[in-house]
Amino acid sequence: MNEEQVLIARLQDLAKRAYRQNIYTYSGFLAPAELAVVYEKQADFSFVGMTCFGGTPECERQMVQFGSEELFGYAGVFPISIILVEPLLDKFAEDLSHRDFLGALMNLGIERSVLGDILVKDGKRAYIFCQENIAAYIMEQLTKIKHTNVKTSLVEGEIEDLKPVLEDIHVIVSAPRFDAIVAAVTKCSRNETLDMFRAKKVTRNGRIEERNSLVLKDGDSFSVRGYGKFRYCGAGSETRKGRVNIYLKKYI
Repeated sequence: MNEEQVLIARLQDLAKRAYRQNIYTYSGFLAPAELAVVYEKQADFSFVGMTCFGGTPECERQMVQFGSEELFGYAGVFPISIILVEPLLDKFAEDLSHRDFLGALMNLGIERSVLGDILVKDGKRAYIFCQENIAAYIMEQLTKIKHTNVKTSLVEGEIEDLKPVLEDIHVIVSAPRFDAIVAAVTKCSRNETLDMFRAKKVTRNGRIEERNSLVLKDGDSFSVRGYGKFRYCGAGSETRKGRVNIYLKKYI
């Protein structure tokens, strides 16, 4: 079996177990490309119900929950913990990237599927979304990232720091098509932009999107791998040359 078939077989086992035992079951964290496969097969799981979530509505890596309140009589709770990682001493801290945090976590010998999004703040701190059953191990073992000694703590409830910070973006395009907007925000050529769609580097509302001619709806969020995440806020008036004003917000 190929990777896609293995993924679907594993999810089918979880769905059947949830239905037979009347308990919620959960996958590991899935990347957007894997989630795209899941959504294509969503009808196959209608007998038990399926929900995807990553810790916040903005998370791109998400777990799949099988089961529903209608079927079981109670709401399921995703087994997700959020760990704050920060320097022991700010004055000795290096600038740390997403890759630095992820590399340190992988060096602990854990699988990528137990980790969700890693949200880096100020180049010093990060919030790590992970499976609940691995949180204690991460907090015990993660003591250094590159040359920076770090401390960890479990955070709960509403976290102000996790609310998205958005920057207003204005671009002008020839037509309000998805590929034209992606080309404008990435400053890439049309051919380069089409290659991004073909390579499945573009997601819309958390799902891989290959329809480059799509017209976005107000409130749609989209990501372009290597260029960031954006929210579409609508099209404005046309310019004198017949081009279209597009208004966006960029997650920073």
